[in-house]
Amino acid sequence: MSEVIAQYGTIFLAMAVIFGFFMAWGVGANDVANAMGTSVGARAITIRQAILIAMVFEFAGAYLAGGEVTETVRSGIIDLEGAGLEENPELLVYGMLSSLLAAGVWLLVASWRGWPVSTTHSIVGAIIGFAAAGISLDSVMWGEVAAIASSWVVSPVFSGVIALGLFLSVQKLVLDTDDPLANARRYVPWYIFLVGFIISLMTMIKGLSQTSLEFNFAQTALVAVGVGLVTMGLGVLLLRRLALDAAGDGHELDNLEKVFGVLMVFTACSMAFAHGSNDVANAIGPLAAVVGVVETGGIFARESSVPEWILLLGGAGIVIGLSTWGYRVIATIGRKITHLTPSRGFAAELAAATTVVIASGTGIPVSTTHTLVGAVLGVGLAKGVSALNLGMVGRIVLSWLITLPVGAVLSILFFFLFRAVFA
Repeated sequence: MSEVIAQYGTIFLAMAVIFGFFMAWGVGANDVANAMGTSVGARAITIRQAILIAMVFEFAGAYLAGGEVTETVRSGIIDLEGAGLEENPELLVYGMLSSLLAAGVWLLVASWRGWPVSTTHSIVGAIIGFAAAGISLDSVMWGEVAAIASSWVVSPVFSGVIALGLFLSVQKLVLDTDDPLANARRYVPWYIFLVGFIISLMTMIKGLSQTSLEFNFAQTALVAVGVGLVTMGLGVLLLRRLALDAAGDGHELDNLEKVFGVLMVFTACSMAFAHGSNDVANAIGPLAAVVGVVETGGIFARESSVPEWILLLGGAGIVIGLSTWGYRVIATIGRKITHLTPSRGFAAELAAATTVVIASGTGIPVSTTHTLVGAVLGVGLAKGVSALNLGMVGRIVLSWLITLPVGAVLSILFFFLFRAVFA
């Protein structure tokens, strides 16, 4: 057993719990707010409803599809065999504590400013920082870093193109027709089917891959079709019960957006579940790593089971983060980039989900934040560049570019601080 871990193990665990909760709070304030931003910005749901949806579906996603196994070193960023961590396991503890604190601090700053940044890139930048400075440059797998950097461009552009295509189809099939309301009733159920199909496909491909459940592509597609049909049926029932305003030119547009608002409820719930299945467990991965190393006295495993209390801690932090500061990032995503309505917001959320599905199948690392912002930009472009707040777009892109280096620098500072204190 490592002498440092034997002496300070209880302190390390306490720090990991505090920093892990802080990091989860940042995920709620920033990352979950991204997923809810389009629905709230389009006024399909309220902030309170978004918090309730997050409480139910983030927890459901985390427990049902995200908690069996978590990579304690994200995406193989550290070469464990060549890093010498077996001989000095306390270095991993210092590094993971530093990563949690560094990413949490950056998410605090970004959320305060209303910047939608990537939780994944915050953690990756922090791990790169402590590994490069505290262990060696050779311990970092730089090919993975290059792939992450490429996703800054690929994911928002791809989701933006899909969102633009989806909204143009809505314009052609519904908005620009002689009887938009009748056509909305005709085609919206099929969009609802598409929402159920895409989101269930994303959850099964990206979320259930972490569990013992195994499906081939044909089985996955068949289940996704079934979920899509059930979702479609539920949507039809809700549409039949929808209270529309009295007929007249002054209310037709409002009635149209009410119909598309039903779609936004489905996308909000589905995005929360998918986010929980994919990102909640990963956000608390460093916490699980510290707990595993301390409890075994210094033995490190690349993969470790995540205790339910850690998932509970992460889920609680996320809900509190969303309910306290989430409104800041929600305002940016939903209102400050371009004007969103339910018909536009639906296209943005479905495009982001589609991008994650394709990226999951091809192994491309993407960010929920980047895909959603790109999708919102794509929807805004349907009305021309003048419909976009280019100043806000510039600030968002700048926050993306500095996320990884800021996380790295903060992690390096905290790493050497912890090593000096506990050595």
